[in-house]
Amino acid sequence: MIRYALKCSDAHSFESWFKSSDAFDSLRAAGLVACPVCDATDVQKAIMAPPVRASRKAAVKPDAPDHPVLTPTTDAERAVAELRRKVQENSDYVGPGFAAEARKMHVGDIPHRSIYGEANLGEAKQLIEDGIPVAPLPFIPQRKTN
Repeated sequence: MIRYALKCSDAHSFESWFKSSDAFDSLRAAGLVACPVCDATDVQKAIMAPPVRASRKAAVKPDAPDHPVLTPTTDAERAVAELRRKVQENSDYVGPGFAAEARKMHVGDIPHRSIYGEANLGEAKQLIEDGIPVAPLPFIPQRKTN
């Protein structure tokens, strides 16, 4: 698998994974690589720096005060950042116990409140099948990163 930084003809930047360089070229030629913002299929590879990890000793913890904050640069990134802020301010993080916590609220074992956390695909499907309203979030909770 290979990850490419891509840019559409309207200058929207995004990333995507491909099986190989040839797979990207074939999909692009067939018009099957599209911008997630504007749906343009005129997509080119953008300049991309390889990921470099700091040594474990030098790594900064994500909740440390000097952790660098990435500034959203596109409308989509700003929208996701705003959604993350609202979710974190207005709900409780329950981590990997999300499915169990949602189920307890649904059956009335605990009071209802806004929560977010992690659930695997099987847990999420079962919640939906049982009529428990859930929705995926377009970001990884900060407590889960690093």
